[in-house]
Amino acid sequence: MCIRDRASRLAFFGLFALQHRGQESAGIAASNGSDINVHSEMGLVTQIFREPDFYPLSGDFAIGHTRYSTTGSSQLCNAQPLLVEGHHGKVALANNGNIINAIQLKEHLKQSWGCSFNSTTDSEILAYLLANADGSTWQERFFYCMRQLEGAYSVVCLTADTLLAARDPLGIRPLCLGKLN
Repeated sequence: MCIRDRASRLAFFGLFALQHRGQESAGIAASNGSDINVHSEMGLVTQIFREPDFYPLSGDFAIGHTRYSTTGSSQLCNAQPLLVEGHHGKVALANNGNIINAIQLKEHLKQSWGCSFNSTTDSEILAYLLANADGSTWQERFFYCMRQLEGAYSVVCLTADTLLAARDPLGIRPLCLGKLN
């Protein structure tokens, strides 16, 4: 195993262990400290990732997702993590749950920041909210976003140099975080 893609490989094994949580699609986003790369497809984890798929996923940070449809249909455009770019740079985001005020947030994003959407999932709405939120740091923007959400969710976000995660206030959706050294 190459050290530069260790985080994405560990995320792969985590997704494999969590495959029972969703079998429609899977993906991994990884950051090397300056850029984010994503690989996601429809199907099972072992069908999606082959050895060459890990080479672009280098870096010390990675997030992953296995999906079953809650909001949005079973299409490649809804496979996560989703990568968006906003006023503050790129954000990769994976979400499990339902954001019940997603329609209102989407309209706000269209009107306030001119966001255009490629998926039919509430996860893209949350990603654009974070990528354009007020705040001088990713942590401030993330706290702002979490205060806007209504529903049951767990979410992980990756920027070029920051990893963020949260559950809904009642802790209804599961969330797994791992850290080495």
